[in-house]
Amino acid sequence: MKILIADALSDKAMEILTSNGLQGDVKTGLKGEELQRIIGEYDALIVRSATKVTREVIEKGDNLKVIGRAGIGVDNVDVAAATEKGIVVMNTPQGNALAAAEHSIALMFAAARKIALADRTMKQGKWEKKMLMGIELYEKTLGVIGVGNIGSIVAEKALALGMKVIAYDPYVSKDFAESKGIKLVDFDTLLSQSDFIAIHVPLVKDTRNMINKDTIGKMKKGAILINVARGPIVNEKDLLEALEKGHIACAALDVFDQEPPPPDNPLVLSDKTVCTPHLGASTKEAQDKVAIDIANQIVDFFKNGVIKNSVNTPPISMEVARTISPYLKLAENLGAFVSTITDFPINEVEIQYIGNVANTDTKILTQATLKGILGKQLEAVNYVNAPIMAKARGIKIKETTSGDHEDYLSLLVITVRGQQGQNTVQGTIFGKKEPRIVKVNNVYLEAGMSEHMLLVYNYDKPGVIAGIGNVFFLRGLNIARMHFGRESQGGLAISLLDLDQEVDDAVIREVQSLPNVILAKRIDLI
Repeated sequence: MKILIADALSDKAMEILTSNGLQGDVKTGLKGEELQRIIGEYDALIVRSATKVTREVIEKGDNLKVIGRAGIGVDNVDVAAATEKGIVVMNTPQGNALAAAEHSIALMFAAARKIALADRTMKQGKWEKKMLMGIELYEKTLGVIGVGNIGSIVAEKALALGMKVIAYDPYVSKDFAESKGIKLVDFDTLLSQSDFIAIHVPLVKDTRNMINKDTIGKMKKGAILINVARGPIVNEKDLLEALEKGHIACAALDVFDQEPPPPDNPLVLSDKTVCTPHLGASTKEAQDKVAIDIANQIVDFFKNGVIKNSVNTPPISMEVARTISPYLKLAENLGAFVSTITDFPINEVEIQYIGNVANTDTKILTQATLKGILGKQLEAVNYVNAPIMAKARGIKIKETTSGDHEDYLSLLVITVRGQQGQNTVQGTIFGKKEPRIVKVNNVYLEAGMSEHMLLVYNYDKPGVIAGIGNVFFLRGLNIARMHFGRESQGGLAISLLDLDQEVDDAVIREVQSLPNVILAKRIDLI
């Protein structure tokens, strides 16, 4: 088996591969066309964050069986294209969490004490002591956005420094947060009460542009922002404006919209920022860990048939996966669907398997469901670690099976509960492989599950459908299909739209402003 290492990696990875009889080549800095020309020779590809594994690269990988990402995020890999071609995509979710958390703390210190500016002016022969007055971290409030692997470590370190820690994370229960010494709050409260704000969420559709003019405006004047997650989570133009106006005192940035950023990027050049070139995971220890982890996973894959930390394939044989793949897709998409419509912390997930589906491997389906639920907000969620991550967040899992259903050969019912309420979705398989949603809470409807959808809660009144259609017509956007259901005549109704393309926030706001529309939610599925 031939393995291509396309990014700089610890030598320990090659040692593990060769000692297990696998042939490895190191070819770094390959451009898209160069990688496309040679990828057909290889059975496996190992990358970090620099190499972009695009659909074009994947389509040229005729022998490619597995892609290994030495690190957490897989946003540089077209996972959908790999899945379509039956290629396993693996990551190493634990290897660099400590390094990234420590870097976040380091940037917080640097911003609070103006370390970078002090160093720069000293090297210019200046002694700007009066200009470089800092602030202490002790008894200040740190707001952590996302308390997953990295965010929870940041919170732990901050508490040890005597800081008060609050957090926003819709997938963490209040009891779990309190057990860590963290006070769980809503997003607006975090923004308004935090002296420091540390971002530790993945880059997904719901977090892109999360920090923008509106959310920055809700922050405490003089707050300090730290981003060691992903650049596009923060709107750079809006942040720069807030820094120039003095609303934000300083920003400590390890990640950017474009990496590397242009030399004239005003954020990088500003005296009110501390910038590092994506160093979150750049420690010798972390690089050794992720290199060792991914190399061992590749060896396990080829020598033992073991799939570990896959983001797109369950830990079962491909033969079994093909048999239950329609149910896997149904379970994961129903999980993602109910997660998207839930805006409160989840503390319990109940999954009911009714009819023929109860005779399948429901353990794998539960893993798929949890992956769908947690994967909309947390990074590095896969089939293996989803139950562990749910448990770590204090989420209880309840599974039940039962015999025949009076209407469907198989029915999957997923209910999520929290202190603020619950949501339920039901789905089935039409024919042999077509997943369908058949009920959302108390509303029956029959709808396919496409990549881009829009869910509209509305009152069952004349003109709603026409109003929605007019919004899309005026913007030149096509609606592939529309599905409807209602609780009662004139009561609560649901309009579910299949769309040909993703819609932006402006469309959502316009639909939501229509008469008799209660809420509009964008839903993106696999």
